[in-house]
Order: sequence, then structure tokens, then C-alpha cells
Amino acid sequence: MLPGIAGASVDRTSALHAYARGRLADSNGAAAIALENYRQALAADPDQMDIARRSYFHALISGDMALAMRSAALLDQQGVLPRDGALLFLSGALSRKDWQAARQWTDRLVSEGNFAFLAPILRSWIAQGEGRIAAPEVEGTDRFASLVQRYADEHAALQALARGDVKEAGPAVNRALALRTADLTELRLFFAAQLAARGAKEQALALLPAGEANYARARDDLNARKGRSDAGKPLTPAQGFGRLLTRLATDVSTDDATRILGIRLARIGSFANPSGVDGRIVLAQLLSEAGYSRYAIDEARKVPADGWFGVLGQAALADALAQAGDKEAAIRLARSLAAAPGASAERHVRLGRLLANAGDFSGAAEAFRAAQAGYAPGAVPWALLLFEGSALEQAGRWDEARAVLERAAKAAPGEAVVLNYLGYAQIERRQNVEEALALLKQASALKPEDASIMDSLGWAQFVTGNVTEAVPVLERAAAGAPSDATINEHLGDALWTAGRRFEARYAWKAAAVFAEGEAAARLKAKTREGLKPEYAAP
Repeated sequence: MLPGIAGASVDRTSALHAYARGRLADSNGAAAIALENYRQALAADPDQMDIARRSYFHALISGDMALAMRSAALLDQQGVLPRDGALLFLSGALSRKDWQAARQWTDRLVSEGNFAFLAPILRSWIAQGEGRIAAPEVEGTDRFASLVQRYADEHAALQALARGDVKEAGPAVNRALALRTADLTELRLFFAAQLAARGAKEQALALLPAGEANYARARDDLNARKGRSDAGKPLTPAQGFGRLLTRLATDVSTDDATRILGIRLARIGSFANPSGVDGRIVLAQLLSEAGYSRYAIDEARKVPADGWFGVLGQAALADALAQAGDKEAAIRLARSLAAAPGASAERHVRLGRLLANAGDFSGAAEAFRAAQAGYAPGAVPWALLLFEGSALEQAGRWDEARAVLERAAKAAPGEAVVLNYLGYAQIERRQNVEEALALLKQASALKPEDASIMDSLGWAQFVTGNVTEAVPVLERAAAGAPSDATINEHLGDALWTAGRRFEARYAWKAAAVFAEGEAAARLKAKTREGLKPEYAAP
């Protein structure tokens, strides 16, 4: 048992019960219930570091700043504070304008190493808070120089704008925009708001491309000389820090493994900059992707729908609603966004995906086709063609689908995913089998470790009668994706045909664990009676 905080009242029985309820809720995906029980457990027994760790995690996921701070303090006293905990305490120091504490926490970040590269930008904001001008210094010999530079120009520009110095900010704004891709729309809107608030209307308009729906509200307001966006207010050091963490959260959240870290960074950023809509939008997106749809919906709804950033918030809300299972509301919202004049391809793609997930594949194909409207006939991105072709294929419109998929393959002969889809779709229909097999061999050569492509190739070899070559290919595919019902069923069929009937039944049973509907019934029959013509896999 770890030593407790002096004077703390401990009720370990209540804590144990609350902790157990929290763990159960956690395992069932009930994040809000888990949070409440961890909060109760921590209050009853602050000595338990496992309770404090879980309370800290759920506090950041949910946005409970008080619980996050309390949990972090307990963890820090025992020397087990997560590395992002220093960022949490730094946000508090900046919000209190305690510049000495802010410097101390920045020094700790440097000593701990993980977020040391942020120090030049943090120190420049602290200097600004103290009334000094000290732009972020990036030394060329610093091993993190290129990483720091990714964010330094944006903050040099924001600090100059906070001082009202538009001339100094201009070049830094342009450099910052040139470095961003994923969140470029938000950054353009924010810089435009900052410039407009300082009387630089023409410079603001120049950042907002005409005819694009994402910028329509901002351009209309600027041209009509209406009220400015709240984003035009000079940033405080705490708000600057919040934007820095939001940008970092976007960059680190590249997959499932890093998304939780991204959420924690973005949440700490929102504590420092509670009025920052950029943080709310990023949080909504990351929370939705991580399965925390309730919190995602809450964050998206904090973005004023009638403001400059409203359409970005509405897009995040549509994704969150879909993740929460409210497909109808998500589709209605996505449809309204896609219907706006100048709607981007991204809006049509979002609508197409939502419609496809709802089973409306013809509607999805129309949406994916609409996403291509802004491109010249020979310049349509292959991904949009693949989206349209796959939706048409699933809608049962194969002749149309094949024509579109062939256009995608012609546009991207080196993209394995396109070759695989076109090849496998033809194998399923036993059409152009030799040509389809050639496509799949090409796809496999491009991505030899991809289990899905291995399955396609192995199944094509089986269909063309080459069982000897098919079996080892399908075995490798099943080893690479052991929970894939289709792959295991294909392997079972090939093994049965090769005379390895015990192993075939084993593969079919493995497939049945993950199969649903007609596939589950077919696998049950195969396991019982063996491979018969009427039980053949599609």
C-alpha cells in the first residue's frame, strides 16, 4: 500500500466497490459511468495510485479539469506523473499568469525530454506574458529544429498579431500556412479573423478562397463589414499554448495507438484555451474516432453553428452522431453540408461514406461522383473513383462499377488497393478470370504482406484450379488476419479440396466465430457436411 496524503480520510471498502464498478463500466465502454465511479473511488481512497491513474485518464477524456488536476497532484507526489501531466500543470500556471511557475514547468519538460522541443515556443509566450518580445528561437544545431519549426512560425505570427503588428506577422502567417495540410482550413479562418480584427481586411480576404463553402460565412461577414469573429481577439499566452497543443494533437494522432495521446494533448489544450473552437473541433474528431461518441458530440456542439467555424463543427458533429449510431441525424447533417454552394469534395465523401454505412450504396455512389465535380475528367483522384466503383459494385450495378474501377486502375496502376478490388470483384463473378488473376499478382507484388491481398490471390488461384499454390497463400493470409471470417472460409474450402479435411473443418470453425447471417449458416453446414456445391463461398 502506498503512503496516503496526510490527513486524508480513507474508506477503502467504498473505494474498492467504486473502483470495481468503474472497471466494469470501463470494460463495457460506459465511459461516463466509469468516470463517476473512479471519482468516487479516488475521493474515498487517494492512496491508491491505480485509482489515481485511471481517474487521470478518464478526467482528460471527459474534460473534468478539477479531477485531472487532483489526480495529477497525487501521481506527482508519488513520482509517477505521466509525461503529459507536466503540460497539464503548465496550462494551469499560464492560465493564472504565474510566469515563474510556467518557467519551472517548462524546464521540467526539457529535463523529462518527451516534450522538450516545445520549450522555445513556450518560453516565447511566457516572455510575451511578462511584457517582453522574444520570438521562438530555433537553433539549426538543435536535433529537434525541424520539428520546432513546424509550429514556430504560427506562434511568431500569433504573438505579433497579439501585439497588433500586422506587418511583422504577414511573412510568418504565409510560412505557417505553407507547412500545414490537415487543419489548413481552420488555420486560414483563424488568421483571417486575427487580421480582420486589426483592420487588415484585404489580407484577411486573401486567405479565404472565394467560392468555397468552408469560407463563405467569413467572406460574407468581411465583405458586409459585419461583426468580427471572436477568434480575432488577441491571444493570451495560455491560449497560445492551447493552440500549440491542439496542433500537436492533430499531428501525433496518426493511428489507434497514438489517438489517446492526441486526445489528452487536445484536452489539456482546451483547459488552457476554453474558448478555442479549434480545440473543440479536434477533440470532437479524435474522441469520435476513439469511440467516445458522447463526449465527441458534446465538443462538436460547443462550436457555434452560425460562426465562421460552424461548418467545421457541423462536420465533426455528423461524424460523432454516426459513431454514436444515430445514422439518420448524421446523414441529414452531412447532406445539408454537401448541398451548400461550393461544397468541397470532403463533404461529398463524408455523405457517401455515411450512406454506404447505412446500406444506401446507390446514394453513396452519387455522393462520391459529386465529389469528382471539381476535377478535370482525366485528373479525378483514383481514391474517389475507387469509392464510387465500390459503392456501385455493392449496389449490384456491376457493369457501371467495373467501368469506374477500370478508370481507377488506369489512373493508379501502382495502387495495390485498386488492383485488388478490381481483380477480386471479377473473381467473385468468375469473369475475366485470367486477367483478374494477373491484377491480383500485381497487387501482391506491390504489397506482399497485406493479408487481404494474399487472400484475393489465393482465392483466385483456387478458382482457377491451382489448389496446390492456393493453400500456402491462403494459410499466410489467415495467419496475418486470424479473425477474418472470409479468409478463414476460403482457406477451409481450399484445404478440403486438397484432401486436408480435418484442417478444413478447423478453418471453417475459426471463420464461424466471426461470421454473421448467411455466412454463419453456410459455415455451420460446411463444418457438419463438408464442402458441397451449394455451400461454396462467394
